[in-house]
Amino acid sequence: MKTGKKLGIRVLMVLLGAILVIGSVAGCGEEAPKEAIIFADLGWDSVLVHNQIAAFILENGYGYPPSEFVPGETIPLFTGLERGDIHVNMECWTENQQEAYDKAIAAGTVVDLGDNFWDNWQGWLVPTYMIERGDLPADISVDDMPQYWELFKDPEDSSKGRFYSCIAGWECEKINEEKFVAYGLDKTYNVFLPGSGAALLASMVAAYEKEEPWFGYYWAPTPALGQYDMTPVAEPAYSEATWNANHACEYPAVKVSIVVNKEWHDSVDSKVIDFLTKYSTTTAQNNDILGYMDAQGASYEEAAIYFLNNYEDVWTTWVTDDAAKKVKEALP
Repeated sequence: MKTGKKLGIRVLMVLLGAILVIGSVAGCGEEAPKEAIIFADLGWDSVLVHNQIAAFILENGYGYPPSEFVPGETIPLFTGLERGDIHVNMECWTENQQEAYDKAIAAGTVVDLGDNFWDNWQGWLVPTYMIERGDLPADISVDDMPQYWELFKDPEDSSKGRFYSCIAGWECEKINEEKFVAYGLDKTYNVFLPGSGAALLASMVAAYEKEEPWFGYYWAPTPALGQYDMTPVAEPAYSEATWNANHACEYPAVKVSIVVNKEWHDSVDSKVIDFLTKYSTTTAQNNDILGYMDAQGASYEEAAIYFLNNYEDVWTTWVTDDAAKKVKEALP
């Protein structure tokens, strides 16, 4: 009787062990649950659209739960990225936070996955309609501007033209003043400082809608340059030596990278890192997206859908075939 009980207990233990082994083997094939990806929601339009584009692809193409977005300013959000409170920054303008960026790269707390868009631009512009109707030459340059000053007469000083510079206190205010002196344009133009970015934009829009002359500073990507056809006034090609001497050359492009937290980079699915590494756009595409958003009163989410529907040939190169299929099926 005792022997029978012992045998029964042994059989039961063997059966239980087999169940545990089978369950363990079956569990090996299951994927660990995916965690929501956290984006830095910085304070300008283009990055907020890129966050939504990336989130839509990750959620619908790769099966991630709804992304999280942490709003804030450049340096606090970059600090959060280093700590791991944030996983992804879709637009790190490195020269605008060079010291913090360099320290983080050296410490190995963040990883730079490469450019989001490399051809961002800032400089001087005139409306393209002034060229189309013959007011200005097609190859207009800073060397030509002195002879055309009367087209741009300053309403407060008819002896000179007016140049709309950037905002007082911005670094570009000082740079534009140095450029003017270096090019000798201070002899024929007054530099006008708008009180805000909105005031600068308003001056351009008011002139554009009436097809009046306008000469001033602006930058891209922006909604304005997605909506209004403006032509850059050519400057000498960028040279580091010239730039450091008197800024008498083109503004250099600023590096705009996608950067991620290092620990997250090492733990997340490699397909996600591959996608973010391949993610790349152009200033022209960004201007188009932002112009659409501004003209239609569209949300950031709607602007992302606009991009995905209109630039399929671009974003499908970033993702796997399977993810591309799923994203296309999810698009409205």
